[in-house]
Amino acid sequence: MTRARRLWAGSNPRQRAALALFVGLSVVHLGAQLAGVSGLANRSQWFLMPALALVVAVWTARPRTRRVRLVLVALGLSWLGDTVPDLVPDDLSFLVMVGLFLLAQVCYITAFAPGARRSAIARRPALALPYVLVFVVLVVVCAPGAGSVLGPVIVYGACLTTMAALATGLGRIGGIGGAIFLVSDSLIALGAFASGFSLPVAGFWVMSTYLVGQGLLAVAVLVEDRDRRGSMTTAPGQPTAWTGAGSGTPDPSLR
Repeated sequence: MTRARRLWAGSNPRQRAALALFVGLSVVHLGAQLAGVSGLANRSQWFLMPALALVVAVWTARPRTRRVRLVLVALGLSWLGDTVPDLVPDDLSFLVMVGLFLLAQVCYITAFAPGARRSAIARRPALALPYVLVFVVLVVVCAPGAGSVLGPVIVYGACLTTMAALATGLGRIGGIGGAIFLVSDSLIALGAFASGFSLPVAGFWVMSTYLVGQGLLAVAVLVEDRDRRGSMTTAPGQPTAWTGAGSGTPDPSLR
């Protein structure tokens, strides 16, 4: 049984209900994207990240680790990035979205950086090349059309790429989630700035990769949190003690 399946097997009805809410809202939103029902798509998007944050909240126990708290903040900022641009003038909406998601990426980077030494890229630095290549290609392709917002776009792209690379430290699930999140925002950049780029039903592909990417990052953090708590034993009448694999002590960066 995989770590994710063990996580599911140990879940309770409240946890499964929270996950069902997120999945149900995602299905409604993506269905609206495919059907071209823009009003439903826009409004349902407002509830997606709060639902995912609820999943993280009910699947983790108190006291929550620093990593879990940072991920919850990142999801909150992602929610603002999904909603606030709809409430500001059109000429500011893109920059507002980039700014809020930039803050979300900073939270993810801060959360994932302590585990960088366990990432696939730390063990095999050559694996960083695809991430660097994607970033460079996107900048080259999008620069002519970005105009005055090229600077913020480059900064955001660098942070997004860094997050995706660091997410490999969460294992395969986290690495895949980070990569898919990178794909999602790459589609946004190409659609906004790349001359001649046109993707049929673009909103569906952007949001499906966004939801899968964010969802897998959340699952990776939940799996790690479960494993961390499972490595603790409590002797009768004694304070909680760690029995982590290897050194017998937890990674202090996760506290």
